[in-house]
Amino acid sequence: MLIGKPGAARTAIAAASSDRVRVRGRDLVHDLMGRLTFTEYAFLLATGRAPTDDQRFFLDLSLVALAEHGLTPSAQAARMTYDADPAALQGAIAAGVLGCGTVILGAADLCRKVIEDVLARADALGSLEAAALEVAREHRKERKALPGYGHPLHKPVDPRAERMIALARERGAAGRSVEAALALTKAAAEVWGKPLPMNVSMTIAATLRDVDIPPGLIRAVPILARTAGLIAHCIEEAETPIGFLMASKGEEAIVHAADADGAV
Repeated sequence: MLIGKPGAARTAIAAASSDRVRVRGRDLVHDLMGRLTFTEYAFLLATGRAPTDDQRFFLDLSLVALAEHGLTPSAQAARMTYDADPAALQGAIAAGVLGCGTVILGAADLCRKVIEDVLARADALGSLEAAALEVAREHRKERKALPGYGHPLHKPVDPRAERMIALARERGAAGRSVEAALALTKAAAEVWGKPLPMNVSMTIAATLRDVDIPPGLIRAVPILARTAGLIAHCIEEAETPIGFLMASKGEEAIVHAADADGAV
């Protein structure tokens, strides 16, 4: 039984035969291997075309910026899962990837949507600043966090975000999306009554959008990037295990309700 609407029975990504693999219409062995970096190849796989210099640069920059951020929940999940079954590296990596969401790591797509909201309102309101202020006020009124602003660790600025904006300006790639993000920074400070640092998720969305990276790839960048970091954590976990130690410290840090109530 078919569930949902039928789609065209075709794919344009790749096909393999006994003597060759074709990827996006190109011969894997002769056209791609030894000729493309992994970043360029990822773009080709996702879009069917080669990236421009700026697309490659800022996609690569985003992957480097997000690959690692210490003992985050996703890294801890991967390490503990690896300890539970060292033979199943794929399970540990999957556990870490499943810990990537809109609260931690995966907000780039939400930031893209906020940027597009600001840009869509700018013409009617006369300026990016007015549009950003309206968007910020709506989020504040509805008691919703403004995606891309604030960070529990990086204060008063996120150094990764600062570097990305600087490089976008240096390369002449900063466009309307970066301008919208900067306008939102000022608007957020005004509406919340305090500076909210623009975090790396917002600058990833802004810089990638300004160089015409497709929305689907912007959404996927954090997952692709963090997979590399999770692999590193699992390699280290095999050599220097700390997963069970983290689990025991977590157990020690939590007050159990029965103990707090005095129950036995």
